[in-house]
Amino acid sequence: MEVPLDRMWERSRLSVRGRVERWRRKLFAVVQCAIAAGVAWWLAADVFDHQTPFFAPIAAVVSLGTSYGQRLRRVAEVTFGVAIGVFVADLLVVSIGTGAWQLALIVGLAMSAALLLDAGNLFVTQAAVQSIVVATLLPDPDAALTRWTDALIGGGVALVAATVVPAAPLRKPREQAASVARKIAELLRAASHVMIDGETDPALDLLADARATDRMIRELQAAAEEGVSVVASSPFRVRHREGLRRMVELVDPLDRSLRSTRVLVRQAAVAAYRHRPVPSSYADLTADLALAVDAVADELAADRMPEAARPRVLAVGEATGMVERSPSLSGDAILAQLRSIVVDLLLVTGMGQLEATDALPPPRR
Repeated sequence: MEVPLDRMWERSRLSVRGRVERWRRKLFAVVQCAIAAGVAWWLAADVFDHQTPFFAPIAAVVSLGTSYGQRLRRVAEVTFGVAIGVFVADLLVVSIGTGAWQLALIVGLAMSAALLLDAGNLFVTQAAVQSIVVATLLPDPDAALTRWTDALIGGGVALVAATVVPAAPLRKPREQAASVARKIAELLRAASHVMIDGETDPALDLLADARATDRMIRELQAAAEEGVSVVASSPFRVRHREGLRRMVELVDPLDRSLRSTRVLVRQAAVAAYRHRPVPSSYADLTADLALAVDAVADELAADRMPEAARPRVLAVGEATGMVERSPSLSGDAILAQLRSIVVDLLLVTGMGQLEATDALPPPRR
């Protein structure tokens, strides 16, 4: 029972850590929604003197949400969806009262009005939901049109709040890209040791480590998407657009570099497991490539495109054409993967696909 308990504890600890990290990533959005709700209520209640302006904070929070993707569009859709639903329900509750058939009519007309405005699904859904709230929970004829105004106030507050975004999501893509590059260097360095030592257990441990790196690419892709969304959401971050675009373009070549590194690690592990020797020059090349990737990571961490690291990557690529060929299939596969990683890294440094491929001399026969 001791081992399962240890595993359960480890999983629980990782789960808690993941949840806390998720909360930290969304903390700005949570605070932003909370402040927007308070400001919307204050405007509607104290400035416009509305009694219980329920829809103002609701519209503000629902419009903002906690993600930055398509934020301005979402704010507009939710705001007008809420406003349409509240407006239609307010008018009809005054005229026909409330009840089952009245509710069906109100919802149908609210959704029809939203669809006739060529709205998206979010717009239509909010129109229906808010019309239900007005017709059932708050059917007060004396508050006609006041709630509609509250919805517009909340949406207006959300629209202003949506333009204020943190700088952290703009730094995250390059930080995560640098982390991916450092992981590639770490795996290459360890693979070089496996090629030299030929020990099975370290090779299998390294293989397991390499196979667990998919998460890093997913985090890089998520960081890139969030950064793009932040730039699109705020006019105050437009100046970052070009630099972020160039950083986002590195996601695919970094992904391919990491995948090629995993294949190289697997070939090194297979060679160790089957006791097949790998030329020492291949281990040296792998160690040199790890140093070149370290240089790439340093440039990315410094918020620079890694052109300065290109000569080191090119030097390793040129060396792959001068080393002897291995008599084993595993050795040939390792050399092929080294060359593949070099091409992918040259793309990371800003070279084009054909230029990067042509930069490598053919391997010796």
